[in-house]
Amino acid sequence: MLLSINWSDFWVQLFVVLGILYSLSIIATIIIVLLENRSPLKTISWILVLIFLPIFGFVVYLVFGQSFRKQKMFSRKGLGDLKWLQVMSQDQKLQLEKSRFLKDERIHEKKNIMTLLLNNSKALLSAYNKVNVLNNGQETFTAIFSELRKAQDHIHLEYYIIEEGELASQLLDILVEKARSGVEVRVIYDDVGSWKLSKNYVETLKEAGVKVQAFLPVRFPILTSRVNYRNHRKIIVIDGLTAFVGGLNLADRYLHGIPEIGIWRDTHLQVKGEAASSLQIVFLFDWYFVRQEVLFNEKYFPNIRAKEKCLLQITASGADSDWASIMQAYFSAITSAKRNVYISSPYFMPNGSILMALKTSAMSGVDVRILIPNQSDSVMTYWGTLSYIEELLEAGVRIYFYKAGFNHSKIMTVDGIVSTVGTANMDVRSFEQNFEVNALIYDERITLDLRERFLQDLTQSDEVILEQWIHRSKKQKIKESVARLFTPLL
Repeated sequence: MLLSINWSDFWVQLFVVLGILYSLSIIATIIIVLLENRSPLKTISWILVLIFLPIFGFVVYLVFGQSFRKQKMFSRKGLGDLKWLQVMSQDQKLQLEKSRFLKDERIHEKKNIMTLLLNNSKALLSAYNKVNVLNNGQETFTAIFSELRKAQDHIHLEYYIIEEGELASQLLDILVEKARSGVEVRVIYDDVGSWKLSKNYVETLKEAGVKVQAFLPVRFPILTSRVNYRNHRKIIVIDGLTAFVGGLNLADRYLHGIPEIGIWRDTHLQVKGEAASSLQIVFLFDWYFVRQEVLFNEKYFPNIRAKEKCLLQITASGADSDWASIMQAYFSAITSAKRNVYISSPYFMPNGSILMALKTSAMSGVDVRILIPNQSDSVMTYWGTLSYIEELLEAGVRIYFYKAGFNHSKIMTVDGIVSTVGTANMDVRSFEQNFEVNALIYDERITLDLRERFLQDLTQSDEVILEQWIHRSKKQKIKESVARLFTPLL
């Protein structure tokens, strides 16, 4: 006797069961989100996405929403802080008041930033440095390739994007030549940022003796939240003596621009002297993270000072950090400003703390100016950025749209005496998720150089006028609001 199946009832019951299971999954996920104790805004945003975007919202959460900060994913770093770094940072805090560099009253006013970075990231102060500001791709890559060719002992290179083309080909030739001549060469590239990097390129490096490692490889993006934690750092250290850090990736668009947007305007630093050791520390921690190989020995830290003096700190932050050190440095610098704060950031989506700091400073009489691109390579971030303009203008912040291409610089100058250049954007992703690195510079010459360049960029920009901005179309306002809703999630 054959079993008769009512297929109509079967499918109805199946859908009911699947619906119940999906609902239970969503409820369980919401409970997890609540227990993570994130910011109320981010928590509410995720709950709304999970409820009102069935299936799609759940998939987005699996990819972008899970938080493993300081728990599972990054516990592999395990090495912890070296004892000597802890001792040196504590000693510098004790000696800070006695330091002759703080005799300059304007630098002494910024002592709170130095102390903050010693506490939150053990960012050591270094004084004997020669720092050159590199204002575009031509200056930056000419300097980088020139110094790479001089390497005698080792090259340590870490980039978010290595994209094959003119620049990557030059880099490949230099690294292969140096590795074959006996120079130690190590390369870390971000697996998502450098997704287009071919196996042939990597294998050519390895065959020459270069040690290459992808940062947090992602093979199945839908099944892992690793895609959400990227190494956005751009670091080169040569023989422990010369280093580079800043906003430029190794991609041809940083040299030639792209037709749709134009020339990419960016800023990088070349550092010779003590601060190279600080960037070396960041690289070696990352190397341990990706290879579980400890390389902290004296040969990578030659005790050589530059003849010039430039006081600075190198601070790194990421999903493995105890504190959001770069965001805290931004906050401290903005709130301690007495005269002016000038900011250039390609992706401007600040968290509540930075937003309040900017508005409060402007309303206190500080000259606060922010330069953002008139066009962007990311639609969502562009509209998200625009959503902050009106409230900043109302508080007295001056906003400018850069018109001569795409301004990718990540700089801030404060009171003509302290400045920062690095990889961190003024956005939530850089503050909370990406692995970033910035140089905090306490030097009038460098800061005024950066400020002058900022002011030159303003001459190629249009200032946003509040009376005109508030009359933008409702369609644009809707786009801004929708984009802003999603920015806490990404």
